[in-house]
Amino acid sequence: MKNVKYGQCIKCGKTYPATPDLTTCTCGGVLEIVYDYDEIKKRLTKAVLAERTERTMWRYRELLPIEETTEPTPLRVGWSPLYDEPRLAAQLGLKQLWVKDDGLNPTGALKDRASAMAVAKAREAGAGVIACSSTGNAASSLAGNAAAAGLATYIFVPSRAPKGKVAQLMTFGATVISVQGSYEETFELSRQAINRWGWYNRNAAINPYLSEGKKTVAYEILEQLGWQAPDYIAISVGDGCTIAGLWKGLKDLHAVGLIDRLPRLISAQAEGCCPINRAVVRGGSWEPMEENTFADSIAVGVPRNGDKALMAIRESQGLAVNVSDREIMEAQQLLGRSCGVFGEPAGVTAAAGVKKLCEQGILGREETVVSVVTGNGLKDVANAIKACGEPISIPGDMNALLRAFSDSGIVVE
Repeated sequence: MKNVKYGQCIKCGKTYPATPDLTTCTCGGVLEIVYDYDEIKKRLTKAVLAERTERTMWRYRELLPIEETTEPTPLRVGWSPLYDEPRLAAQLGLKQLWVKDDGLNPTGALKDRASAMAVAKAREAGAGVIACSSTGNAASSLAGNAAAAGLATYIFVPSRAPKGKVAQLMTFGATVISVQGSYEETFELSRQAINRWGWYNRNAAINPYLSEGKKTVAYEILEQLGWQAPDYIAISVGDGCTIAGLWKGLKDLHAVGLIDRLPRLISAQAEGCCPINRAVVRGGSWEPMEENTFADSIAVGVPRNGDKALMAIRESQGLAVNVSDREIMEAQQLLGRSCGVFGEPAGVTAAAGVKKLCEQGILGREETVVSVVTGNGLKDVANAIKACGEPISIPGDMNALLRAFSDSGIVVE
């Protein structure tokens, strides 16, 4: 790979050849993929991108850690819509607000980007089996992308994972192991199994290539904005891989001259499980927390990419905001009613955070903000029903309809 120099430990600085099966440093630190930006500048420009017709994450090949001969993965991952939302911006008191709906990826989540990268690297490594642990979205994205590529998967999920996500896994033909315990216990069992049988490792804390897939959301946002950086990009945070990837993507664009300034990040976590944001506020390193939130995809009490996430938030001079489960439910309804975007609880946590920061006066009429929806609401219909209630149920009779409207305070104009 002419565009990649090596993998480098974020803790001790040791470097490693960028082989397809690269994992962690001998010191236990997570690796970062380091690029040759001078080489990339020769081949990637705004004009080159403008001529490309491919509308997937693979349109940015020069900035991705794949061989020139590596084929794109079968599913269409990336190039999700970025909606300009002036009505919601006015309601919140922002200068401008965009909503990036990454829940429209093939399996309904931003994590399709990481899983597509994992499949590409597994192919390069000659692997036939990929495995991971997940609270849901990483699992379903891996199972779907691997199935399309003809690879087998072993998926470990905590028993609290929503049934909709588990149903996706089973439909995609994954071997699913539901672990009766926390995400930390689930991760540990997957680690042992992967080591025992030598499966390709898709765990975000182990495989440094996954954040390289996730960073493509940054490329799309900036290209869709005409390379004009917003003031802030807000995203929900669980194990830290996504926000770290987002920041890596922004720095890539700045390094090759495609943007002239870097946005600040907004890290949104559920207040019942916010080890990364707590560390931002207190300073120092993160500490484990219990997983007390219904937003399962970000309910990660031991964030395996916490160090990378903290580096991203601090380098960007970002904001950390925690929101309650009720505020998340309200944000789900707000996005649905004002934008027509249906996100799962974890997927709309960023929007809940933006709303809260506006109410607190931290964000206001001078700011431009992109809020990323990381997962589709159809993945967790049970909690959506709890948030919005049941429909009006009546016999097929006009008088019954009129009474129901009256009882509900509905006035039809």
